[in-house]
Amino acid sequence: MLKTGMIIAERYEIVGKIGTGGMADVYKAMDHKLNRFVAVKVLKPEYREDTTFIKKFRSEAQAAAGLTHPNIVSVFDVGEDGGVYYIVMELIEGITLKEYISKKGKLSIKEATSIAIQVSMGLEAAHSHGIVHRDVKPQNIIISTDGKVKVADFGIARAASSNTISSNVMGSVHYSSPEQVRGGYSDEKSDIYSLGITLYEMVTGRVPFDGDTTVAIAIKHLQEEMVPPSVYTPDLPYSLEQIILKCTQKSVDRRYSRMEDVIADLKHSLIDPQGDFVKLTTVDNDAKTVVISEEELGEIKHTPKQINKPDLIAALEEEEYDNNDYDDAEEEYKPRSEHRSDKKKSHHHHHSSGRGLTIAALIGGAVLLIALVVILGRAAGLFGTGSGSDSTKTEQKQEQTASGMVTVPDLVGKTEDEAKALANDAHLGVQMAGEEASNQEKGKISRQETAAGTQVEKNTTVKYWVSTGTAQVTIPDLDGRTGIDAQQTLEDLGLKVNVQKEYSETDDNGYALVDPGYVYSVEPAAGTSVQSGSSVTLTVSRGVDYGTNAEVPSVVGMSKDDALTTLGKFIDIQVTEQQSTEAAGTVIAQDPEAYAAADPDQPISITVSSGDQAPSTDSTASTDSTASTDSTVSADTTTADANANSGWKCTQTLDTPSGYNGGAIRLELIQEVNGEPKASTIVDGQNISFPYQLNVSGAEGVTTGTIYLYEQVNGDYQQLGTYTVTFKKAN
Repeated sequence: MLKTGMIIAERYEIVGKIGTGGMADVYKAMDHKLNRFVAVKVLKPEYREDTTFIKKFRSEAQAAAGLTHPNIVSVFDVGEDGGVYYIVMELIEGITLKEYISKKGKLSIKEATSIAIQVSMGLEAAHSHGIVHRDVKPQNIIISTDGKVKVADFGIARAASSNTISSNVMGSVHYSSPEQVRGGYSDEKSDIYSLGITLYEMVTGRVPFDGDTTVAIAIKHLQEEMVPPSVYTPDLPYSLEQIILKCTQKSVDRRYSRMEDVIADLKHSLIDPQGDFVKLTTVDNDAKTVVISEEELGEIKHTPKQINKPDLIAALEEEEYDNNDYDDAEEEYKPRSEHRSDKKKSHHHHHSSGRGLTIAALIGGAVLLIALVVILGRAAGLFGTGSGSDSTKTEQKQEQTASGMVTVPDLVGKTEDEAKALANDAHLGVQMAGEEASNQEKGKISRQETAAGTQVEKNTTVKYWVSTGTAQVTIPDLDGRTGIDAQQTLEDLGLKVNVQKEYSETDDNGYALVDPGYVYSVEPAAGTSVQSGSSVTLTVSRGVDYGTNAEVPSVVGMSKDDALTTLGKFIDIQVTEQQSTEAAGTVIAQDPEAYAAADPDQPISITVSSGDQAPSTDSTASTDSTASTDSTVSADTTTADANANSGWKCTQTLDTPSGYNGGAIRLELIQEVNGEPKASTIVDGQNISFPYQLNVSGAEGVTTGTIYLYEQVNGDYQQLGTYTVTFKKAN
């Protein structure tokens, strides 16, 4: 056991022990090189002299190090220091899914579906790298304090070639696939089965197969039909139950073939809960009889004779429910009720006599594999829970009041060194999450995952992105457009707009070449390529100069934008909001009155209705086509919150996704609203340019969300990546 204060590899200072696994302990440590907290997994002393275990330890790291995904616990470093073999991983502050289910009994349908989607995303990423997890279970799924779901512990995963891999180590028996139980081949479909069992537990609060011994549970996976989850959760949507049933088919050929198909159906179920879109493969009752050759029959008869059943069962039962393994004694469940219909009872009785030989063979195979598990059992649990905290400690952290929290500083616009200093002062860690084009200078922080001002626990790691410089944009043709419209267009391109007003030149008849309130010129000129974030001067026409006695047009009843354009001759237009029965945004008063003579260089004011909502306490007197002479006027009514119903917006920029080929794009947003996921489509089947500036409205009061990006390839959408985005209340 490592002591607090010990430094590994002259870099990682041990802060304290946070968990233990079958062959490794997990510690919280400070990475002094990058100034962040990390989780360090250290091989236990009794295994350090065993070359087999060391090889397994390193292979885990090599497999996991190649996985970079928002829903997978990241591996940062691996090495050896003075006989101490270690793996450095992302430190996740949160709670395991197992603990979460235990606290809530069972999860809501939307919450369970959302978690399953995120887990599937992580597993899909692993499978695309040829890695099978082989121990998917709630104990290895972490829900962070900010609501993100991550898959942990690829401790028994092995890099798979184009062929399937033979399983000689089995995951936790409650979640193990039939092929794992019988010691056969396991591939991606084994993870799909375990995911189905996990989803079953989320929606019912129990596992489908339980028993007094590991052997009994294993045999149930092989032989027994699962009680439909709708028996325990009557309001379970039909589509979700079908997804669970398809994932947990005993025959691998009847399950989903790819994790992306699981993801597609899970998302579909959010939109069409009762839809009949999940197709289950039925049993072929008309299959032809195949005669087994004498040679094959001999092999079948010969294999069971090599099994020493009593010794193996005794060894298994001796090791069963070892509280020192990485499951942390969380395999205890209430026994499943004996709910079966009379029809099912009759069916099983009718076929029981004809399955004797098969059952005996399966039992033999299961016992053989489970014995191997006993031999290697303590080697299977490298990771534990990822965060490593026990249930009581985690719950205390989750329920901590604001008094034990710290405020996240604003890192945007800072250098990395400045950000680290700010984080140190706030007792936080920081971690670079990537690079992106932005309006910030190259090398400065463009955005942060946790918004500035957010209250978080001490020692939380705040992720940030570093700017690679600004993207190039082209100044559009703005001729004939209003100043307000033009200003909004330029700002949407990521440009800083300086607005000024000038009187227009006149034609031979004395008429203005450009009407008041419309674009007079733009500098740089249309067609010019500039960097995003550059300053642009937009000149808006004031029409003809009539001196100090210009006639005030009538704008009452107009929309705010139309009124500001109509009053384009006036240099300073002050806007005040007031609650009224008129539609929001409608001008309800003006000063001076319509048709009066006024000096266009002096302020003029209009009052705009806020509808049945109280106006903001600070109504900014502005127009998109005024100069910097705008002023602020207090509203007449200030009884409601200043930002009531102003909306929550995300204006982040999405970088070009890896592997993008220029096809049509679909963007989907998922936010957790009142504990349940809410899905919406932002872009569907459109060609867009990257970097892409978002302008997305989110749920009221929800500060984060996840954008899923898909590209259309050969008529089908393929996921290219995900983006974590933040929402701020609009002004």
